[in-house]
Amino acid sequence: VQLQASGGGLVQPGGSLRLSCEASGGTFSRFTVDWFRQAPQKEREFVGRINWSGDVTTIADSVRGRFTISRDNAKSVAYLHMNSLKPEDTAVYVCAASIRYSPSSEDEYDYWGQGTQVTVSS
Repeated sequence: VQLQASGGGLVQPGGSLRLSCEASGGTFSRFTVDWFRQAPQKEREFVGRINWSGDVTTIADSVRGRFTISRDNAKSVAYLHMNSLKPEDTAVYVCAASIRYSPSSEDEYDYWGQGTQVTVSS
């Protein structure tokens, strides 16, 4: 399976973006999909998770109420919907997939996508 994150860009504070994590080459519906972000000089941060069927999501406290996650297994894509964006949301956003229901460390992910840059600035 190959993952590709896309949809990033420059957005003003208060704006919205939808990131996509597109999978190819495998059975996407088997995998839990997580989103992470990494800002300059900061450690990678967990943003959220969606289970294989899309009916269970987990959102980090730092973005809860502003970000949501969904997926469309028929299209082999997961989405990160970001609203009310703040300058501190500026980061490279990456998606990862795991066959495990609840991966807890980086080595428990089977696939990582390339990141997409999100910049929130006026």
